[in-house]
Amino acid sequence: MAIGTNGTNGADHWLTNKLLARLPEEDRSRLHDQLVPHFLRLKTVLFEPGEVVDGVYFPLDGVVSLVAPMEDGNIVEVATVGNEGVVGVPTVLGGSLRVRAISQVAGRALAMPTTAFLHEISTCPPLARLVQSYVLALFGQISQAAACNRLHSTEERLSRWLLMSHDRVGKDEFPITQEFLGQMLGARRATVTLSAGLLQRAGLIRYHRGHVEILDRAGLEAASCECYQVIKDELAAVDSRAFGDRDLRQRESSRAGAG
Repeated sequence: MAIGTNGTNGADHWLTNKLLARLPEEDRSRLHDQLVPHFLRLKTVLFEPGEVVDGVYFPLDGVVSLVAPMEDGNIVEVATVGNEGVVGVPTVLGGSLRVRAISQVAGRALAMPTTAFLHEISTCPPLARLVQSYVLALFGQISQAAACNRLHSTEERLSRWLLMSHDRVGKDEFPITQEFLGQMLGARRATVTLSAGLLQRAGLIRYHRGHVEILDRAGLEAASCECYQVIKDELAAVDSRAFGDRDLRQRESSRAGAG
């Protein structure tokens, strides 16, 4: 997918991406001039397995899935990326992943050409440390998802998926079809319908005509497997792992003073 603006005015809200927001102010200002606003529509494919990644994307309020496609056309989700991270990080490793990146919840993002991103990685130590820390968290998420898909029920996995999406979109209601949910969870549509119905009858969600609304966040967390909290904690540790607790406290103190 070529990098270029498509008329979305997202520049004023670019700090809603937590990875960018963690950067020192001077680095944020420099990057700001290179980031192009995009609106990622549902099912937008950013890259295919083994494909050269021509750009990286920092989601603001949408969700991008990394999925493993099978020969029969089925796909299974191995990780999701939202406003806590960046899509296209295999470029940092000098290669690509055997996954497809596809927008699963439509939303805004900021994009940067791969060449510009790699230049920033090589010249901006704070960005390099954050991205390297995020890559570790991403692979941790992939590992946890593999175990979750094998060991936990569809209801537990659906609850985890809904919670992670809820964290990223910043609102209680968002569009998602049963067909797409089935693909993400590696389950038949009938199974997803049954699982969503159980969560709805329990008063945790409302699902109607391709839209889901979170009604009881605490109840949904109780219905989820432990994988949600494991992945959430891993993503939350990106900052401290990149900068260290002491450095992190100093940066937070500086931000508070600036405010």
